[in-house]
Parts: sequence; C-alpha cells; structure tokens
Amino acid sequence: MKKILFLTLISGLLLSCNENTNPKIDGYLVVGEAPGVYNGIRVYLKTVGPNGRPVALDTAIVMGEKFKFEGSYDGIEMVKMNVNSVKGIFPFILENQEIKIVVDKDNIMDSKITSGSANTAMLEYNKSLKEITDETNTLRNNFRELSPEERKALRDEVIAINKRRDNFPFEFLGKNQDNFYSLILTENLLKTRKNDLEIIAASFDGLSENLRSTEYGKNLQNKIKVMLNEKAALSATEIGKKAPDFNGPNPEGKTLALEDVMGKVTIVDFWAAWCGPCRRENPNVVKIYEKYHDKGLEIVGISLDGSRKQKDPKAAWTRAIKDDNLTWHHISNLNYFNDPIARAYNVRSIPATFVLDENGVIVGKNLRGKALDARVAQYID
Repeated sequence: MKKILFLTLISGLLLSCNENTNPKIDGYLVVGEAPGVYNGIRVYLKTVGPNGRPVALDTAIVMGEKFKFEGSYDGIEMVKMNVNSVKGIFPFILENQEIKIVVDKDNIMDSKITSGSANTAMLEYNKSLKEITDETNTLRNNFRELSPEERKALRDEVIAINKRRDNFPFEFLGKNQDNFYSLILTENLLKTRKNDLEIIAASFDGLSENLRSTEYGKNLQNKIKVMLNEKAALSATEIGKKAPDFNGPNPEGKTLALEDVMGKVTIVDFWAAWCGPCRRENPNVVKIYEKYHDKGLEIVGISLDGSRKQKDPKAAWTRAIKDDNLTWHHISNLNYFNDPIARAYNVRSIPATFVLDENGVIVGKNLRGKALDARVAQYID
C-alpha cells in the first residue's frame, strides 16, 4: 500500500482542482501565475527522452508574476515543471486543453492546478484512495487497542476494507476507460502490483481502443506483453517443472537439441566468453563433469556471446571452450541476452545453471561449487 501511495504522491500533491469544461485545443496551453516570483525568472517544462533522461519541452519567462506555455504537441503525458529560484519540481499531465497553475514559491509541490480531464481524474483517484487509506489506518490503530474478543468481532470489517483498498484501482480503471490517467495508473500498478499482472493486463485490455492506440498506450501494451512472457518463462523454470525444450547451433553449425544430450542428470549452463564470473566458475564445473560424467552426467553449455563489444563473438566463444577445457556439448545463437533459449529460461544474468533429472524435471537452479556437486550427486547415486 505504501508503494502505491508513493507512486501516486505526485498527483496527490495537486491540492486544488475544479472541473474544466474548456474544449480541446490544438496543441497545449498552460497559463501560470507565480506570486512573489521576480520578472525574468525562467520556467521549464520537461519530459523524459528516449534515453530516460529529462528533456526540455518548453520554456517560459515570468513577467508580472505570470507566464504561459503554448505550442504544438502531438500527444499527452506526464511532465515536470520547475522554476528557477524555486526548489523542487511540479509534475502534472500535459494534454491539449487549457491548464491553469498557481505556483507556490515556498513549496512548489503545494502549487494548485485547474486542468483538463486527465489531471482531474488523477486528483479524484488520489482523493478517494486517501479516504480509504485514512479509514484503514484509523481501523488499524483502533484494532491495536482492542481485546482479543473485540478484534475477532472486527476481523470481517478489516478484511472488507483491505479488499476494497486492493480492488479500488481496478474499479477506477473500469469507470475511466477513456481517460489518459488510466494509462499512467496502469503503469504505476505494473511497478507496485506485479503479483496482479494478469488482472492489470485484463484492465488494460478493457480501456478504450482510442486510449490503447496512443503512443503511450502502445508502449505500455508492449511492456505488459514482455512482463507476461517473463512471468510465464519464470513459472516454466521453477523447481519441479519440466525444463523447456530447446535447440540451437553447436560450434560446427549443426543443430543440437536438449533431448539429444539428456543424461541421468543434465546441467544446462548459461555462460559467455566475456563473463568473468562464468570463466572463474568453469574450473569447478569441469571437476564436476569429470567426476560424474561416467556415471551419467551430461552438460550443455548455452553461450550468450554476441555482445556488441565483441569483434568476433564466435571466435571468442570457441576459444573460451578450448581454453577452459569445456569438453561437453555447446550451443549458441550468438545473440547475447536476446538468445531465445535464455529468454525461455528467463535468464537475466550469468552464470546461470539448471539441474535436470533423467526425466527433464528441474531439480536445482543457480547452484555453484560444492552446492552444485551435492545436487548432482543426489540424483546420480
């Protein structure tokens, strides 16, 4: 709950909002008042660039305690306003409607905004969420002071309000399917409620086509798709699950499949020639292989070579195999972390190992040294 409040704090800081009935306009119009701010002070609107860093969108100058942003802008998104000589930033949603802001020079976060539909929805959401939170906190504080019998009587009420708090964001999305703030709220939920990923995805699908087809909506849809795929991959490689099948080219260019190399115990070892920790771990893996290979241990190494920094990834891969005396099976698509096998196993860092029993069921993950030896011995002997 604290995470949700933190992520929505930016909107809760907008203290005043009246319904704006102004029609859509071509481009954006931000009309500002800056009581007590000197003439000539610059005011900036900033957005986030492709590299994730702030990018100046527009600049205005305070004259007579007033300023104005006006221009052509294709889109709608969260922006941040800052005023020279005034500490902090003021975030709000920039859209093609007239937006009025009164700057508080002592605390810019206390600035007031009268705006269009997106900011209005954001304020309404945070107001309602705060009411539920206050009710929850009051009930919780009272709960601590009650006797065990009294607590038992209030238990159903506590459960009910917690459920209402958890369901509120999704109820809000259902009632605001054509409001841009619903996209921002969905993105915040992705950061704080990952366990509800399927519910978040369903709520996003329920938003209007007009909203989902915006650039922001398309990017969010791709993010949800990636997260769903990652969750599916993570679930598919949990201990006790059948390991995903795969195949790929070996150093000679021939296709090698997991089913071709399965032993009594099989280690799927993700590594790369450029990976220092992998290379340092390789001697331990060699010892384990030499110790148990005759008893039925097989290893297939999946190389994630193919980094842009490598001039000849294949040469680096094959040279590392020889230098480290890795005499087992090898596969590589030479595609770095974009390797389809790595994605199927949800590998985000290396070295990464998966121990499979004779039926291809995962019985160990990310084990090294003595721990890896012990797990192999457990299923070999």
